[in-house]
Amino acid sequence: MHKTYFNWSTGKDSALALYYLLNDKNYHVDELVTTVNSHFNRVTMHGLRNELLHAQTKSIGISSSIIELPEQPSMEVYEQKMLETVSRLKRQGFTHSAFGDIFLEDLKTYRENQLNQLSIKAIFPLWKQNTKELVNEFLDLGFKTIIVSASAKYFDRDFVGTIIDENFIDKLPEGVDPCGENGEFHTFCFDGPIFSEPIQFVIGEKTYREYKNPDKDDENPQSGFWYCDLIPK
Repeated sequence: MHKTYFNWSTGKDSALALYYLLNDKNYHVDELVTTVNSHFNRVTMHGLRNELLHAQTKSIGISSSIIELPEQPSMEVYEQKMLETVSRLKRQGFTHSAFGDIFLEDLKTYRENQLNQLSIKAIFPLWKQNTKELVNEFLDLGFKTIIVSASAKYFDRDFVGTIIDENFIDKLPEGVDPCGENGEFHTFCFDGPIFSEPIQFVIGEKTYREYKNPDKDDENPQSGFWYCDLIPK
């Protein structure tokens, strides 16, 4: 079995990809790795509190670690932090790195090239699968997930805080991927077959934030996102 670490985002695609790997005799997942915004103490992009991340990984029962990033890291800073973590995992005998990506070719190539430098093989359990079918399979398996962040380009504040159900796909605006694979929305998976117990939380405040790309000399915000705060019970 290949000693594997999983790049854990806390969302539905990560949960389903991890489920696949846990049922694959070729791999043994020994660590979950998550990037965290050290300024806010929240999961990068998802805006999820670290307390819920820890509750989640505890329920999964796999050792976890975090990569702390500044509020708006440059690519140089991001790659240095990743290099430090992957080098540590390499020394510990890890040979494979797993992701929940589905069809972003540029991102897949980038991940593979970065990991090849340390002779780590990237694997993508969900690669090229139909995203509508993935959402339906996710629900059929008994997973539960809630939307914690969403692009203001497609959604308003009412969308965040929604629990995904069998009618979810029919409610999406035209052009939005059912899995949010283009960054349209992000989720927090709080129950399902990989968990020993559901993660308990209550819905908190909804906020809007805009971001700038630190690698671009552009005064205009790069993107705006709605966030739904989840508070541990």
